[in-house]
Amino acid sequence: MQPAAADDEWMRQALVCARDSDSDDIPVGALVVRDGEVVARAANTRAGGMDPTAHAEIVALRAAGAALGTWRLTDCDLVVTLEPCPMCAGAAVAARVRRIVFGAWNDQYGACGSLFDIPRDRRLHHRPEVVGGVRADDAGRMVRDFLADRR
Repeated sequence: MQPAAADDEWMRQALVCARDSDSDDIPVGALVVRDGEVVARAANTRAGGMDPTAHAEIVALRAAGAALGTWRLTDCDLVVTLEPCPMCAGAAVAARVRRIVFGAWNDQYGACGSLFDIPRDRRLHHRPEVVGGVRADDAGRMVRDFLADRR
């Protein structure tokens, strides 16, 4: 499978995870992928767990570290439906992920090119590749629909 086709398939799976987010939380799904296999998957669980750090990316990175027995995820890709915030982009850099692949851009909190660009900050030791906009319409629609239902 070509990288773009693989990214599209991983994002499709992340979108399925996003549907499992807490009903009171923005629907975001994340996968950690290594060697063509999903190592971990997660959805936002901030509301249900009353944990402000329980973003899908953080939950998935923690699960991947536990599954692989290491915090260094150097041969892993983080696939997430919404552009990571500063906390999640920082966690991905700290975990040394190889790539960050995301769906919809996040103009309010995005830290992979929109508002900030943490993964490409030359002052940091590790700079993962960033691929944005994969299935952006589907991912963005999910977030917009969630927000419209609450306004």
